[in-house]
Amino acid sequence: MSNEKVILAYSGGLDTSVCIRYLQLLHKFDVISLTVDCGQNEDFNAIEEKALTIGVIKHIFVDAKEEFANNYIIPSIKSNGMYEEKYPLATALARPLIASKMVEEAHNHSATAVAHGCTGKGNDQIRFDVTIRALDPNLKIISPIRDMNLTRDLELKFAQEQNIPISLEAKKYSVDLNIWGRAIEGGNIEDTYSEPPADAFQFVKFDNDSSDYLELEFENGIPVATDGQRMNIISLVRYVNDKAGSLGIGVVDHIEDRVVGIKSREVYEAPAAVAIIEAHKDLEKMVLTAHELRFKRVVDEQWGWLVYSGLWKEPLRSDLDKFIDATQKKVSGKVKLKMQKGSLRIVGRESRHSLYRDQLATYTAKSTFDQSSAKGFVELWGLQSTVANMIDKANRSQDIEDGGATVR
Repeated sequence: MSNEKVILAYSGGLDTSVCIRYLQLLHKFDVISLTVDCGQNEDFNAIEEKALTIGVIKHIFVDAKEEFANNYIIPSIKSNGMYEEKYPLATALARPLIASKMVEEAHNHSATAVAHGCTGKGNDQIRFDVTIRALDPNLKIISPIRDMNLTRDLELKFAQEQNIPISLEAKKYSVDLNIWGRAIEGGNIEDTYSEPPADAFQFVKFDNDSSDYLELEFENGIPVATDGQRMNIISLVRYVNDKAGSLGIGVVDHIEDRVVGIKSREVYEAPAAVAIIEAHKDLEKMVLTAHELRFKRVVDEQWGWLVYSGLWKEPLRSDLDKFIDATQKKVSGKVKLKMQKGSLRIVGRESRHSLYRDQLATYTAKSTFDQSSAKGFVELWGLQSTVANMIDKANRSQDIEDGGATVR
């Protein structure tokens, strides 16, 4: 009788490589490894060869770059997707897509279980498990690293004992990569006061002292051109990654609140995500009313929280998408950014939907704004504050009199 089959989300790194052997030895599964291309630009032939060498019965490769870009990155741009105003959700966006492919391949190959290499300390376990259960609650979910409470040093020792090849980078850091960003963990990065060394980064360069401009054009909230060249979303993100990264843009280093309750020091590099979202937010400020912007910030924050915390399949997220999409009908135009040595700032913007009017904003004789109208408005605007302060002052005086003091 043949063993039951399990679909393992496989990156080729330390965690998922030792998972193959644990699934074979401890669970007696026939392991089918699955690698999903979300634009990480890795040697997928080498990843397949490694999986087969370790002992999987089959390796599956899925090119999901287009799906990831169109169905995950674009909605995140529209919602200015940032967790805690810092993290552009790169890994968080890819996990539900990978999970959906795991379920799909489990059905295709009559597998009874799916597996991943997540630890019990991180957010990815939630993103995988919740999505998988939403798609097929009957599939068994196995996570050897979490289930066995394994640490990185124990994994490295086990890999050595089992003759599992591990890269030098994997020995220093734990890295997750896709086209929207790169997450770096482990090593001296765990010391919150230690600056991450330059060798931890791949996209961002720190030795370029020159400055340059980047122009981004949006249509309905979607970036469609950069520096005058019209591109599809994948090509555009790669172009911006290269250009912004070469000028030191895109490092995110912050203390992050994980869903499981741990505060962690997280380091990311995401040049394109940082630049594109900054430009998108600026264009929104030009074309949306103050009331739309105020409410959309609330929606954006909630959208980012849902994605970060593994609730991609939560109906509220798709409900929020409907509001966000409605606001994006006016978010068309161009934004110009200046970049230098890690510094990024908006220096220009234009849109046919712009609510900015020079004849209203100007301080020259061209102004059509009647300043005399402002006097009554200002008085009414602060009326309740004025009355509240008058009452407060009167009450304080009365309290002093009641205490026997004389008010002068």
